[in-house]
Amino acid sequence: MILIGLLIIAIGAFCQSSSYVPINKIKSWSWESYWIVQGLFAWLVLPLLGALLAVPEGHSLGELFASASSFNIWMTILFGVLWGVGGLTFGLSMRYLGVALGQSIALGTCAALGTVMGPVLLNIFFPENDPLSQLTAAVIIGVLVTLVGIAIIGVAGSMKAASLSEEEKKAAVKDFNFPKGIVIALLAGFMSGCFNVGLEFGSGINFGDLTPDIYKTLPATLLVTLGGFVTNAVYCFYQNQKNHTWGDYAKGGVLLNNVLFCFLAGALWYSQFFGLALGKGFLSSSPTLMTLSFCILMALNVIFSNVWGIILKEWKGCSSKTIMVLVTGIVVLILSCFIPQLI
Repeated sequence: MILIGLLIIAIGAFCQSSSYVPINKIKSWSWESYWIVQGLFAWLVLPLLGALLAVPEGHSLGELFASASSFNIWMTILFGVLWGVGGLTFGLSMRYLGVALGQSIALGTCAALGTVMGPVLLNIFFPENDPLSQLTAAVIIGVLVTLVGIAIIGVAGSMKAASLSEEEKKAAVKDFNFPKGIVIALLAGFMSGCFNVGLEFGSGINFGDLTPDIYKTLPATLLVTLGGFVTNAVYCFYQNQKNHTWGDYAKGGVLLNNVLFCFLAGALWYSQFFGLALGKGFLSSSPTLMTLSFCILMALNVIFSNVWGIILKEWKGCSSKTIMVLVTGIVVLILSCFIPQLI
């Protein structure tokens, strides 16, 4: 059962890591236009459909949210708003570092902080539930091993930046800027960790025994992504106004193509959290893996993003030594998914 859960999470991670590929097919739209349109699918439409799976026959989402703790609902949305800042800077980290390195740094930071921040913040508001007990030695070791893997990949990225000429860097990633990109990626990772905190606050927002375990986190996922959508919409619409790009949405010649690929990108992105919800339903026998599931998802995202980075030739021109360091980091991340279970 545990292997099935991990496999489902891995499939979701692969889909998420592939979500930036369809964006390359979008034509004649500015960044802010395609970002918010794909977000419409990724953060509103698909999470809503997912949340409906958690609603048993004869009940409704409105009933669920009306009966749940308003404090938990608003805290879940609030951390979604904060996560939205991470989503914005996450996109910028791809711009300056590329798919592989940008996702590695941002998701690695997100994995560690997202896993630890949830129990720590919950302990402030609900100490009687002893949420800090989730942070067992096995969980901390899992997080540390993940960080080691991310650090190794970061070293590979630094070696890449030092070894390539400016022309080679631009050929691999058009706007490559390692110093700016690393700062943005770290900020993205810190703020993106708020997603898991939001899920922790919303963990009880479901119909209890009437909701299958594999669907129980989907209503909370909707609330988190709703908060994130608000943040991204405010920024993107501001950019539309500032850059005079409102006309993007009226370009009939490319509208169908762009909406289609935005939908595909959004669907692939949402798959990670849909897969996380389903996968956790198979991990209930292992409290350690339940706590680490978010960290495992982020680690797998990094692994697959680097596979895409290789496919997209973002590491082309790097020395064999740099590639070996990169591969070592990927192997460590793979091990981080299993080591805690062996402790």
